[in-house]
Amino acid sequence: MLFNLLQTGIEAVPQSQEMSESLISMAVKGGWLMIVLLLLSFCAIYIFGKKWWMIRKATKVDKNFMKDIRDYIHEGKVKSAVTLCERIDSPVARLVQKGVERIGRPLDDIQTAVENTGNVEVARLEKGLPMLATIAGGAPMIGFLGTVIGMVQAFFSMSKAGNNIDITLLSNGIYTAMITTVGGLIVGIIAYFGYNFLTSRISDLVFQLERTTIDFMDLLHEPGNMAASEE
Repeated sequence: MLFNLLQTGIEAVPQSQEMSESLISMAVKGGWLMIVLLLLSFCAIYIFGKKWWMIRKATKVDKNFMKDIRDYIHEGKVKSAVTLCERIDSPVARLVQKGVERIGRPLDDIQTAVENTGNVEVARLEKGLPMLATIAGGAPMIGFLGTVIGMVQAFFSMSKAGNNIDITLLSNGIYTAMITTVGGLIVGIIAYFGYNFLTSRISDLVFQLERTTIDFMDLLHEPGNMAASEE
């Protein structure tokens, strides 16, 4: 049994090598448009990875964060609350920090500053997503362009051949056309699902920011703190 497993593994190595070589030859057959699609795929993967890490980091907030902020504000320790926000370094913490720094001003001004900070944080996270959406829509179109170019080349070769028409003239053009189509669809599908996944995570973060804004403003309206006493 062990011998059979070893033999199967040895046979699988050349098969994997042949598969990789065939994929490379297919990409070369696709022409220069495959280079464009390859660059777009790298760009899509880079944007997705970068934004995924940023959003993942942004959503991590200590569950006791607002409790600590409430204690500091009730005790009048504004500087300690600001220091806590700076140490956490997340969109939620920066939102709360903006409000804490304005304690003593009218509550409407504080709420406006907090909401504007939330909008800035969301815009920062959404930066780059339009490029990902463009790749999702543009990559299949580039693939279809390769399809048209391949068909044009096939019929051009047939017209030049005259009466000596060979089936390989048409098959090579169709082969090239189908490769670019498949490549464009693969890149487009990856970018499309990546874009929707990131927008869904950002929507969750927006909800978290809105909930934090409400909790913070409710905190300022509580009796006994500095902001409420200034009203």
